[in-house]
Parts: sequence; C-alpha cells; structure tokens
Amino acid sequence: MASTFFTWLRSPAAREYFFSTHFWGPVANWGLPLAAIADLSKDEEVISGTMTTTLAVYSMVFMRFAWRVQPRNYLLFACHAANATAQTVQDVRFVKYWYYGGREAKYGLAGGDVKGPVTQAIEAAKEDSTNGAPSK
Repeated sequence: MASTFFTWLRSPAAREYFFSTHFWGPVANWGLPLAAIADLSKDEEVISGTMTTTLAVYSMVFMRFAWRVQPRNYLLFACHAANATAQTVQDVRFVKYWYYGGREAKYGLAGGDVKGPVTQAIEAAKEDSTNGAPSK
C-alpha cells in the first residue's frame, strides 16, 4: 500500500494534482473549520447566530458540490464536513445560551434581565451615541 502511494507521489499525475485548485482550494479553505473549532472555547455571548447558521448551510451546500464534481474532491468534502460540524455545534451553543436559559444559568439567576459584558458594552455605546446626538 505504501509503495503504491509513493509510486503515485512521484508520478506526473501527483504533480498535476498538487499544483491544481483541487488541492490548494481546500487547503486554503481549512481556515474556516479551524477558526470554528478554536471558537468553541470562547464565550457564547460573542457567537453570531446569523453568521454561524450561514456558514453551516454554506458548508453543507459545498459538501454536496465536492461530492458531485468529477473527479470527486475528497479534501474539499472533508473540509466542509468539518466546518459544518463545528458551525452546527456553535449554533447549538448559541441557541442554548440565548433561548434555553444558558445565559441565566451562567450568571446564577433564574430569569430576569441579565446582561453580559458584550451586551453591556453595546448598550453603553448606544447610550453614548444618543446622549451625544444633537436634539431636534
């Protein structure tokens, strides 16, 4: 098995593959799932539900493309499968935090209006902009 791989590696077909977009496109695209995996340890308050859902759907669409294109691009398929999985996990974290009591549990309150540091900063910026705006 290994000798067959090394024989192929020295062939013109291998050079053609490694110098094509079928190889470098997916390699460059691996930044998306790696970033999503790195974000799994970040605070749920900074997750954008819209962007995360968009990236998950995008990866699911392009997983199908990578499977249907001839020749099949397994590297692109694996990249989008990893990204779709990571983004779906992020989506679940987002929904749990904002809609199923994760935020309240994090701050130790059973309901009520709990504001995390990001929400507080956004509201402070809005308040500053309305206080500094000229009155009509």
